[in-house]
Amino acid sequence: MNTSSAARACGIDFGTSNSTVGWLRPGADTLIALEDGKITLPSVVFFNYEEDHSVFGRKALLEYTEGYEGRLMRSLKSLLGSSLIDSQTEVQGRALPFRHLLTLFIQEIKQRADRAAGRPFEQVVLGRPVFFVDDNPKADAQAEETLAQIARQVGFKDISFQFEPLAAAFDYESSITREELVLIVDIGGGTSDFSLVRLSPERRLLDDRRADILATGGVHIGGTDFDKQLSLHGVMPLFGFKSRLRNNAEMPSAQYFNLATWHTINFAYTRKAWMDLQDIHRDVEDPRAFDRLFKLIQERAGHWLAMQVEEAKIALSGSDSHRLDLELIEDGLYAELLREQFNHSIASMLGQIGKTIDKLLQDANIQASQIDTVFFTGGSSGVPALRQCVQEQLPNARHVEGNLFGSIGSGLAIEARKRYG
Repeated sequence: MNTSSAARACGIDFGTSNSTVGWLRPGADTLIALEDGKITLPSVVFFNYEEDHSVFGRKALLEYTEGYEGRLMRSLKSLLGSSLIDSQTEVQGRALPFRHLLTLFIQEIKQRADRAAGRPFEQVVLGRPVFFVDDNPKADAQAEETLAQIARQVGFKDISFQFEPLAAAFDYESSITREELVLIVDIGGGTSDFSLVRLSPERRLLDDRRADILATGGVHIGGTDFDKQLSLHGVMPLFGFKSRLRNNAEMPSAQYFNLATWHTINFAYTRKAWMDLQDIHRDVEDPRAFDRLFKLIQERAGHWLAMQVEEAKIALSGSDSHRLDLELIEDGLYAELLREQFNHSIASMLGQIGKTIDKLLQDANIQASQIDTVFFTGGSSGVPALRQCVQEQLPNARHVEGNLFGSIGSGLAIEARKRYG
């Protein structure tokens, strides 16, 4: 490929669930194919103990589901801004700092982008949520700095950031023919981010767009939180969640929350967690459900179950019900999941998202009726209850769906060319 007229820099959307890389060059798609011709690389690492190697993305998920012994790590971005970032976990008897885990994945993204481009990238615009951490500016700044340090460590020399919903706005702007007041709704795996922007064919030629950004906002709620609620309310009761002990106390919930949360699933496999379960074994009122929990942990099937729940969430976007097969745990076992039940389980989260949008409009001194377009991006923005929530808030705006997994990466590529040439 002739790269002489291509942009010097790339844009990286490091996502909670999936990651993309955008690069503007003549006669080619903006998003670089990162795995098997696909633009997304699932943000997953699998440490395969049997083959003694580390794999990433879909290959990581495949080796895990094929039953290789090892350790699967997902929702890596959720570590940024959390207290876990300076902690470590155990991989095949060795201590692995979580910071090093993030470095391994970001390095893999860069290497794949470099190979695809036929040249090393030294400049990058990294996407970031409006808030890595809610209501804690110091922790939020530290999360960005951590990501910048990792980017420098893997070989980037010039590093800058752009809010993810703004990157999505620039991608949408490349297709419009008139001025619009647009609310960007970016529902990712870990955060929900919003930007209210004024877009037009003329404005996209400007280098400085600060005056067009009327307000930004965000809340630390995303698709993995929706998965967690679906798991806790629809699946975990089959494993004893909310059941009673013989003294009428409620079954301790820590294990269920660990198993329903991507980045804490492995905590359910620790020696301490196992001993805690054995301590209460004799006191449970529903031994059959407890035995299922034991088997789920013994088989280290937490990630498998989380993947089934995620697929069920997606299925419920197009259907009123979904039967989740749990035969791996027990013959004939299944969970009948209902969209209505799922909607109820995430209602409080949707309420928080609604309040965030209300505050955004107040900050910009804009009435809901003035919004021309709502542009949806992010893999979890397709949840029907979410769309309905936004529709009720902004009944006059038209809804446009971008590339749910690619709009941010494309917008970051546009920004990278502006900043670095």
